[in-house]
Amino acid sequence: MTFADELKSAVTPRAAMLVIGVLALQLLFIASYVGALHNPKPTDVPFGVVAPGEAAAQTKDQLAKLPGEPLDPRVVKDEAEARRQIMDRKIDGALIVDPRGTDDTLLVASGGGKALANALETIATRTEGAQKRTVKTVDVAAASSQDFNGLSSFYLVVGWCVGGYLCASIMSISAGSKPANPQRAAIRLGAMALLSLAGGLGGAVIIGPILGALPGSIMGLWGLGALVTFAVGAFTLALEALTGIVGIGLAVLVIVVAGNPSAGGAFPLPMLPPFWEAIGPALPPGAGTWVARSIAYFQGNAVTGPLLVLSAWAVGGTVVTLLAAMRRTRGRADMSPSGV
Repeated sequence: MTFADELKSAVTPRAAMLVIGVLALQLLFIASYVGALHNPKPTDVPFGVVAPGEAAAQTKDQLAKLPGEPLDPRVVKDEAEARRQIMDRKIDGALIVDPRGTDDTLLVASGGGKALANALETIATRTEGAQKRTVKTVDVAAASSQDFNGLSSFYLVVGWCVGGYLCASIMSISAGSKPANPQRAAIRLGAMALLSLAGGLGGAVIIGPILGALPGSIMGLWGLGALVTFAVGAFTLALEALTGIVGIGLAVLVIVVAGNPSAGGAFPLPMLPPFWEAIGPALPPGAGTWVARSIAYFQGNAVTGPLLVLSAWAVGGTVVTLLAAMRRTRGRADMSPSGV
């Protein structure tokens, strides 16, 4: 047999398509991560302004007209309300203007992302300096000293996501990408649920009591970890049930290529380009990172929407996995002699 014959036999159309798919994933990975993170800058950051009388509207207008529109300012009645809105995650910072002097106060929340808190401090310092005023920064939801740049919550969620799609991938590789029947599909989903409970608890214990990297409720983080892991795992199982082994690559495309850079981990959402800022909250890494930070630093506030997002991924993946298995079983029955 000639080398050409060996090459033709070895490189099947299916293998060639899989290699091309891997190349596409590689290039999309580079484009997504570099596109999202190469030039972070704040845009339309929800920002409160507290000032007496007409000064409030004047300050708001001034901040709204800053080059590049980094802030989306809105007047807040007093400092207590500004602090409450920050803790409720409705705004990311606030400027408290002192009418009796030239020393103002900037409220930030580094627990929501130190990069954004630092950017707000830079903007406020430059703006106030141009008016011969000074600004003092107060961190009302400070990130833990063991949580460098506020990244621990993001890496925790990434770990849970990895557990979800790797477990589903292993099931596909070891026992076939498409479950033979609904019972087998239910067994895979049950195994995924057990892994999710174990992985959620393990991650919460490691990042909390063991490493001390993230404060907050261990039970809350455990529940979040179980939901994130199962949502990603069920989604991967669903893709595998529909497309076979290609589903693994599709899961990586959605969760890793699109989800991780848009999660608001390294740079919070207001610092990302519009496309990534828009898709981040709808994907498991972004929804999970938001909830993890809320549990750790914001008293568990503003988590209903992201939890519903994660639940939708979990329920959708479960339903599609079971329906695909039922359809496959029905298709085999229709093709059998008794079904003709």
